Amino acid sequence: FERQGSEKVQFLFFRDYENAIKYYTEALELKPCSAIYFSNRSLAYLRTECYGYALADATKCLEIDQNYIKGYYRRATSNMALGKFKAALKDYETVVRVRPNDKDAKMKYQECNKIVKQKAFERAIASDEMKRSVVDSLDIENMMIEDQYTGPKLEEGKVTMRFMKEMMECFKDQKKLHRKCAYQILIQVKELLSKLPSLIEITLKETEKITICGDTHGQFYDLINIFELNGLPSETNPYLFNGDFVDRGSFSLEVILTLFGFKLLLPDSFYLLRGNHETDNMNQMYGFEGEVKAKYTAQMFTLFSEVFQWLPLAQCINGKVLVMHGGLFSEDGVTLDDLKKIDRNRQPPDSGPMCDLLWSDPQPQNGRCVSKRGVSCQFGPDVTERFLDQNNLDYIVRSHEVKAEGYEVTHSGKCITVFSAPNYCDQMCNKGAYIHLSGSDLKPQFHQFTAVPHPNVKPMAYANSLMQMGMM
Repeated sequence: FERQGSEKVQFLFFRDYENAIKYYTEALELKPCSAIYFSNRSLAYLRTECYGYALADATKCLEIDQNYIKGYYRRATSNMALGKFKAALKDYETVVRVRPNDKDAKMKYQECNKIVKQKAFERAIASDEMKRSVVDSLDIENMMIEDQYTGPKLEEGKVTMRFMKEMMECFKDQKKLHRKCAYQILIQVKELLSKLPSLIEITLKETEKITICGDTHGQFYDLINIFELNGLPSETNPYLFNGDFVDRGSFSLEVILTLFGFKLLLPDSFYLLRGNHETDNMNQMYGFEGEVKAKYTAQMFTLFSEVFQWLPLAQCINGKVLVMHGGLFSEDGVTLDDLKKIDRNRQPPDSGPMCDLLWSDPQPQNGRCVSKRGVSCQFGPDVTERFLDQNNLDYIVRSHEVKAEGYEVTHSGKCITVFSAPNYCDQMCNKGAYIHLSGSDLKPQFHQFTAVPHPNVKPMAYANSLMQMGMM
């Protein structure tokens, strides 16, 4: 079994991480003290974003063999993914101490140390007073558009459908939108979003439908494919994009500027909810911060961060369907009124309803358990049933997890996952999907699609170098 199982795992490890986890788990049942198996399963968990499980496996690996260096790397990567930079630094320190001539270890230690010092500096200069907005320091009126720029421009400072079409073509050709236009979009969308409640409530008439899309994760060319398959957004073709617009995919700027542009064009027919990747820690690690700095400036990223904090957290359709990025709550008793009261203009806390809306996941067994991600919780069908009954809802729609078919229906049809980034990170071979909901019956209709080609820029191209190396 070990020889055949090992061969099968090695094949699957580069093709199907869920099955890699399954076979390593079976191998560990036969050989429960294998540091290598725990380390390799930890990597598979990292690839499937189960950071909590990855951390536990790396820790177990080191309990078995404290000299197994990859275990320290895996644990450091898990802690980095969870934003626990000091814990990651401690593991890199251990590797450097054990292997003082290991250049790779020294480099990772130095990179991680930079992040820890940067975080300490940010805390030191933080003021208790309201931070001054980037908007206050911008002089948009006097920001010049050079004569040689031939790309799209806002029309009298406003987004139009013609501008949107020109901007999408510009992005398809791998050209940049002028920074003045990008700033104009960001300033206007911040003002618009800041006036919205944390829970959006809409009503579809019997003849109306809405399209719900899940994670897009910087896969701009797949986003354009959605519009080609399903039609451009309009007052008669409304959309809801359910968070995680950025990170991992290396065209995140193109995705988010397109989505923000449509939000300005169609404020009452185009909806955006916040995901766990519309946050500073995730953006620092998984590429969006690096991408904005590479294509524009650090100042622009700070403004993106301000805008992300105003994204609504959930949306209720016809009083019967609740949509959020992550899922339900660590405790019973949360009501829709509680969601309306959430002060969302901040980085998400480590616990509580705001954290759960962005981070939690469903599980098949009843009750709750510690999250595989190391943040929030996992909730069972009984938790879903009680929440729906208390709030007079029919079902929830969430995203947050890659699914082989692009969607998944669980909890007896009362918990639906939709994921709209096909062949996620160019390696998962999954389909993408979107959902049609009609006002007449609110029954979900699923539409699947496959990935389309994109320019030769690899996912995670702008990610933190430690994350790139740690995932290898």
